[in-house]
Amino acid sequence: MLDYSHNAWLVAASLAVALMAGFTGLYLTHGASKLESQRRKLVVALAAVVLGGGIWSMHFVAMLGLQLPILFYYDALITLISALVAILMVGLALLLLHFRPRTHQTMTGAGVIVGLGIVVMHYIGMAGMQLCRPVYSVLDVVLATLASVALSVAAIWVAYGNRTQRSILLGTVCFGLAVFTMHFVATGLTDFVASDSPGGAGPALDNQVLAMGVTVSVFLICGAFLLTGISFIEPQEEPALPEVPPEPVSLRAGVPFEREGQTFFAEPTSIAAIRAEGHYTVLYMGAEKLFCPWSITEAEARLQPDGFLRAHRSYLVNPRHVSGFERHKDNGTCYFDGTDALTKVPVSRSRLTDIREALGL
Repeated sequence: MLDYSHNAWLVAASLAVALMAGFTGLYLTHGASKLESQRRKLVVALAAVVLGGGIWSMHFVAMLGLQLPILFYYDALITLISALVAILMVGLALLLLHFRPRTHQTMTGAGVIVGLGIVVMHYIGMAGMQLCRPVYSVLDVVLATLASVALSVAAIWVAYGNRTQRSILLGTVCFGLAVFTMHFVATGLTDFVASDSPGGAGPALDNQVLAMGVTVSVFLICGAFLLTGISFIEPQEEPALPEVPPEPVSLRAGVPFEREGQTFFAEPTSIAAIRAEGHYTVLYMGAEKLFCPWSITEAEARLQPDGFLRAHRSYLVNPRHVSGFERHKDNGTCYFDGTDALTKVPVSRSRLTDIREALGL
């Protein structure tokens, strides 16, 4: 067995890399669930690259600090595979969090996937060592996996349980500790022996070349961290604007509707829901179903200060009139009492979170 030690500065640098990547990836997805599907996919993909690349970068920054009494190098193909595995597994976890209902089971499953991704990346990366072979037992792998999964689940629960700035910061700490702790627990349980046969599947990658690649990766993570950090601080400087903008003149008279050739105006609070009808809309008030000249888009913009929310592409609802709510697999239904012309409104998956928050669920 070979004696080994670590460079303290590179150990500290590896933790800093894990924390920066964790913050950037977790904050990058803040509000992603409210985006349209294509933009949400792009945000999730970028976050997966940052988080997965951060796991890989942290590992190899720490490995550059590993000091052994012999020279060794890495297999380039296996090293590349380790990075891709980390990105893909983190991406899978983020897809669950942003394209499925965010239940306790979903968050736990996503945390387990991230934790396993850290472990798999670590041991694939270690398998790429040439002229030096890592030696560990099944028990060693199990202990490292438990540490990684437990901290990763905690990171996801903290960061996604309540998407506030404070929870994102705490989730960042948990994620950084998950990557950092798993690596050094696993390395501490690993022995190293010299190996005469390289047996690599790809070209050789010595520490100097690896250091250049890791430096580029860390530089990109630092740049992304600075950009997201600036936007993270910005909201704290905004409260100077008036809390309520001037109300449009037309809305002071109420919401227009037509009856028997005349135009009348309804108080927004008396309207239970609004449905799109071509370029116009239909108002539901009590037992009445009334024609309104506004489009659904105009109604949404004008009535947003009154608490109206888009529940579906064809419906706006007033949460004050909702008497019941039912959650389905990936969508929902709002129910109304006292509105004879309308008893229920569908809630699409993309609007589910906003409606549930408005109803206090």
